[in-house]
Amino acid sequence: MGSVSLDTDNLWSYLKTHGDDAWRHWPSYLDRFIPLALDALDEAGLSITFFIVGRDAELAPDRDVLRSVVEAGHQVGNHSYEHEPWLHRYTRVAVATEIARAEDAIAGCTGERPGGFRGPGFSWSADVLDVLAERGYRYDASTLPTYVGPLARAYYFRSTSLTPEQRAERSALFGGFREGFRPTRPYRWQLASGRRLLEIPVSTIPLIKAPFHLTYLLYLSRVSERLMWSYLRSAIAAHQLLDTGPSFLLHPLDLLSGEHVPELRFFPGMDLPAARKRDLFVRILLLLRQHFTLGPMATHAAALEAQAPARLGLRMAAA
Repeated sequence: MGSVSLDTDNLWSYLKTHGDDAWRHWPSYLDRFIPLALDALDEAGLSITFFIVGRDAELAPDRDVLRSVVEAGHQVGNHSYEHEPWLHRYTRVAVATEIARAEDAIAGCTGERPGGFRGPGFSWSADVLDVLAERGYRYDASTLPTYVGPLARAYYFRSTSLTPEQRAERSALFGGFREGFRPTRPYRWQLASGRRLLEIPVSTIPLIKAPFHLTYLLYLSRVSERLMWSYLRSAIAAHQLLDTGPSFLLHPLDLLSGEHVPELRFFPGMDLPAARKRDLFVRILLLLRQHFTLGPMATHAAALEAQAPARLGLRMAAA
């Protein structure tokens, strides 16, 4: 069993992380993106988890389109309220407020209370995990076990004009080198409070820890589509060899292009035509479906919990 999830990062959240003050006007593309995503997922025959940002669930223009996610048969998860990738710098009180506020906003908008969480920019901390466990969350999905986080951050910083304070806030964006030493298989966190929480990492290729989420695959396709398909098939073979279902990650910019969102043309892959992105989006998901049973993350979590306990190792929650 594996899962597919989509982080519904909005235009304002990308601009905010990039240090562009235009984010303060709360620009949104969700009314354009969500129908595209639902149509492509329907073609791929998949029900997935949409990780929703709490503030979007409270903003009037986006409430109806976010509600359509659940109406279409998909699940929702908590992606924080403010979508700040420096969540790991929050105090425990601030973490608790952030998670609860987003949870209430998402439930009020969609009618479904989230039971899973993913930190913005893969940001997490022991306090985040403990708050989730305390609130009865079934799983966390914030870790990205790869060595390339610092390279991705450096590439990202080159396209910004951040102040020194903003760079300090974003200093852990995409994680550090030591993230590569974290497990690729799901496991349970052992928290200082005595609680435990299931962790379902975003999948990277086992052993070499190279990412293969859709954004990365689209970037490879710009070099060579043949290379991209070979790379994906290698990732599939590695997961099959280790008998591990993937947790495959999607983002809005995997479907949107520079023609949809000119403000984000600086992101890798935004020069690809929207029609080509959609074609690859569907074909990649169909290939994964040929090799794995895929569904929303809560279904993946239930399948993991039904396994023998020995298959889910324990790790102490120290960020």
